[in-house]
Amino acid sequence: MIRRRIVVHGQVQGVGFRYSARQRASSLNLAGFVRNAPNGVVEAEIEGDEVAVQQMLDWLRHGPAWATVDALEVTECTPNDEHGFRIER
Repeated sequence: MIRRRIVVHGQVQGVGFRYSARQRASSLNLAGFVRNAPNGVVEAEIEGDEVAVQQMLDWLRHGPAWATVDALEVTECTPNDEHGFRIER
């Protein structure tokens, strides 16, 4: 198990990014969360097996059709045996 913290920059709020991310993460059996930040970015933490986490990172690089992703910041985190993926407010 690995865990990553991601900050997604670009036009990523108001385009269904969090809901699409939750759907994709759930389909990959990942745990964690996604949320909008006050400064206009989307923040996420994802946890799961290395292949699934990489697939999610690949998806986050473009997001849903209505989003424009300019950059990702990815940092390693310590896994915390979390279960389920949620949208935080």
